[in-house]
Amino acid sequence: MKNKLTMLSLLFCGTLCFASCDSAEKSGNGQATKATEEAAATVQAPAFNPDSAYAFVEKQVAFGPRVPNTGPHFQTGEWLVAKLKEYGAQVQDQKFQMKAYDGTMLNLRNVVASYNPGAANRILLAAHWDTRPIADKDENNPKEPIDGANDGASGVGILMEIARTIHEAQQKPDVGVDLIFFDGEDYGQPEDSGMPYIEDSWCLGSQYWSKNKHVPNYRANYGILLDMVGAENARFAREGYSRQFAKEIVDKVWKAGNSIGYSDYFKYKNAPAITDDHYYVNTLGNIRMIDIVELNPNAGNGDIFGPYHHRHTDTMDIISKNTLKAVGQTLLHVVYNE
Repeated sequence: MKNKLTMLSLLFCGTLCFASCDSAEKSGNGQATKATEEAAATVQAPAFNPDSAYAFVEKQVAFGPRVPNTGPHFQTGEWLVAKLKEYGAQVQDQKFQMKAYDGTMLNLRNVVASYNPGAANRILLAAHWDTRPIADKDENNPKEPIDGANDGASGVGILMEIARTIHEAQQKPDVGVDLIFFDGEDYGQPEDSGMPYIEDSWCLGSQYWSKNKHVPNYRANYGILLDMVGAENARFAREGYSRQFAKEIVDKVWKAGNSIGYSDYFKYKNAPAITDDHYYVNTLGNIRMIDIVELNPNAGNGDIFGPYHHRHTDTMDIISKNTLKAVGQTLLHVVYNE
């Protein structure tokens, strides 16, 4: 979703989210960076290839805007399923229909790729693969769809590279890994629609999956959602709902990122709660999930999601291999050290 904060989020922010840092980080003198990070865990994760991840992002953008009910959306979905099967995953293609805020019936598909499907202990990694049908924050052509290089394709690119890496790695993770590519995340009601507010108009795919899991009684130890994780000089603050529902997982991931050299990306700062796919996985799916998402609570222009959010500037020009590497390597480190 990421278009605006809900009233619940604003209330939550007032009491929790806008705290600059938690008690472990209030000791001053630069100690917020936790200079004494734990030593790297014993398992060495495979190297994450940022060139390959970048190519996966580029491939999606080349299809065109991945708006539901369009040719590029269908073609991208077929590509996702084929590549994940090529990378040895057990793939389930969850096709369904949901009505959008404007009454449009959307043909959607969540793609689920599983590794080591028989393992009881499982980690869930997710991203959304659709793009915004309008550039409602852009002054130019606001009714046209966006490329969504960062908002959508970056998270998918990282997950695709993780799939390729696990498939080719000699040593596999000790846990089962499920990759879920949610659809219909970004087809939500714009603020200036002129319509009464419609609740839950965003994150349609995660809402559907949370009520209709791909495996009956599916459980995961926890989940990690990626959203807008590829921009140059991105900074990832600790999002509010993530801390509310799964603070220990936030701590685990941020500690991992800092311990392997990515403290410039994983900042020990708190950010507002936003309604993203993880919200529904937590509240409807009853699985603890956090959100790694670019957020800047102190943005001077008032847009905490960056100057390219829901604009035509969300193109390959803003995608950084260094950012993709920081997020992808951190996730592999976490998964391989479970």
